[in-house]
Amino acid sequence: MTTPTSSPITVLIAGHWLGAWAWDEVLEHLETNHTRAVAMTLPGLDGDDTNRAAKTLDDQAAAIRDVIAQHGDQPAILVAHSGANAPVSLILDRHPELVSRVVWVDSGPVADGSVFAPDFPDELEELPLPSFDALGQQASLEGLSAEALERFRVRAVPEPASVLRQPVELANEARHGVPTTLVCCSMSGEQVMELVQAGHPMFAEVANLEHVDIVDLPTGHWPMWSRPRDLAKVIRSAASQTS
Repeated sequence: MTTPTSSPITVLIAGHWLGAWAWDEVLEHLETNHTRAVAMTLPGLDGDDTNRAAKTLDDQAAAIRDVIAQHGDQPAILVAHSGANAPVSLILDRHPELVSRVVWVDSGPVADGSVFAPDFPDELEELPLPSFDALGQQASLEGLSAEALERFRVRAVPEPASVLRQPVELANEARHGVPTTLVCCSMSGEQVMELVQAGHPMFAEVANLEHVDIVDLPTGHWPMWSRPRDLAKVIRSAASQTS
């Protein structure tokens, strides 16, 4: 029988502009159900780090590796939201043996050679959170309260340009064997699979995965704020498949 203290650690990693604080409501629900979970802030997204703009995807991947080491260096469950997909894809490539399952939250694995913003201007060191009008053109804000939007605006940290420009280099086919859960929020799982079958570059890696579960959680792109209880339930279910 698996006890909470012996179950794999679940590491929550938010996307662009966000730190560990983005998962506060989800963590409350996970802790209530005795799921071992920790949220982390990726290098470059700590507002108190005076050198944060120089951080790279390699720094972020190394930080995820360090968190796993701090919790026993045993295979962990990684929960990756949005733009956290790049450093988590690096971890899957470099240390697939340390990931027992990956849960992509309105996101998915990136392909070798992917660059988030290859044309990001050379003279800029970071990307601040855009206006919500502009952001809403890129990702759904459905379900977010005025309070959540205000918190997002106040606490967001500009994304380092080096993270946006760095190509993701992948070579280890073993990453495709790590069990995967796709949590589909701003589009349905059916829509995602249609894009996979059509060869859409954003979802190309999904076609290579060996073990994929698809969970629909209809809401906007930030379900940790719009549906935290339900997202926690999905994460807990994914974790139970690994325990």
